[in-house]
Amino acid sequence: MATPTMDKLEALEKDSTTSHLITVTFRIRRYNPEVAEEPTWQDFQLEIDPKERVLDALHKIKWELDGSLTFRRSCAHGICGSDAMRINGKNRLACKTLIKDVSPEKPITVEAIKGLTVLKDLVVDMEPFFQAYRDVMPFLVTKGNEPTRERYQSAEDRERFDDTTKCILCAACTTSCPVFWNDGQYFGPAAIVNAHRFIFDSRDEAGEQRLEILNDRDGVWRCRTTFNCTDACPRGIEVTKAIQEVKRALITRRY
Repeated sequence: MATPTMDKLEALEKDSTTSHLITVTFRIRRYNPEVAEEPTWQDFQLEIDPKERVLDALHKIKWELDGSLTFRRSCAHGICGSDAMRINGKNRLACKTLIKDVSPEKPITVEAIKGLTVLKDLVVDMEPFFQAYRDVMPFLVTKGNEPTRERYQSAEDRERFDDTTKCILCAACTTSCPVFWNDGQYFGPAAIVNAHRFIFDSRDEAGEQRLEILNDRDGVWRCRTTFNCTDACPRGIEVTKAIQEVKRALITRRY
């Protein structure tokens, strides 16, 4: 019986590693203010495993095809929230989106999230988003002397706001909101979610102050309950429910 040569072994190994690859077209909305005033679409074709993530494809494009492609990413595991973008018209985290789940037989469109100024390619100016977050006082406020022991809280009290502690500030919910697209002064879902997290915390003493902040004309009453924010949240937070609970607290002053 003949022994396979090294060339044949290498060919077999190559076949086994490439047989599962598919050809995918990524259609990316490019923008460079130093080159042109208007954005353009650019196509890139890749041979890639459909079980890879969109973020892996963007890395491959940047590292092998076009080093000028600009996007944000950090942890690549759905925790930092920095790689939120519109993929096939829907806000998603590139690191949590598998290529096989976004119709790879057709061009996959990738563009920056809406409602915030695009700085370059997929990178937007996040400052207005973070300013709204800062404005709702996203920290525990208590009065009196510094405690000598931990501030205990029952499991039931914690459960009251547990869902809204999951926010990773990716801006996917806020930039999926039609009201935010049309009026950048609106606080947006993410800021309201983070206010909710402290308004309903039994240890906090600034609930009334936060409610008054959200009672502003650009606050919680601008929400039109389209559920875009809930659908866009990569952490599965019931964003619309949280917004409704803040509205109810404003009306009843019970929280």
